[in-house]
Amino acid sequence: MPSVREFLERLRPSATPGAPSASGVPADRLRERSAELEGVFASLADVQAEAERIRSDSDARARRLREEAAERARALVAKARRTAEAERAAAAAAEQDQARSIVADILARAEDEAARIAERADARTAGFAQAVAQRARAELLQSSADAP
Repeated sequence: MPSVREFLERLRPSATPGAPSASGVPADRLRERSAELEGVFASLADVQAEAERIRSDSDARARRLREEAAERARALVAKARRTAEAERAAAAAAEQDQARSIVADILARAEDEAARIAERADARTAGFAQAVAQRARAELLQSSADAP
């Protein structure tokens, strides 16, 4: 049901007062506006479809870029893990070389100390051996002299 305003719009004069005119049908402004805007909306439909296509293409491109970035990240992590493993192995080898060097140094010092101790022992042993031999001779001589 038309509103009062719409009803009154229909009764409005179709032209300015004065000379009679050939047309007497009231103007339908709503229909005129709709007809005027139909062309605009029709042209916007193409723009809207283009915008939807652009949005869809952008979503697909963004998805593809994310997948490529994820793949690059996985490759980078794998490379970092391989590099880290190689670095760990190199560090372990360096530590083992350093430990071998320290052990060789300690062993060389121990052998030197053992050689010095052996020299002192030889020097002392010779002196002790002479002292023991002299004492043994003296005791033998004494026991031969004490014997009847």
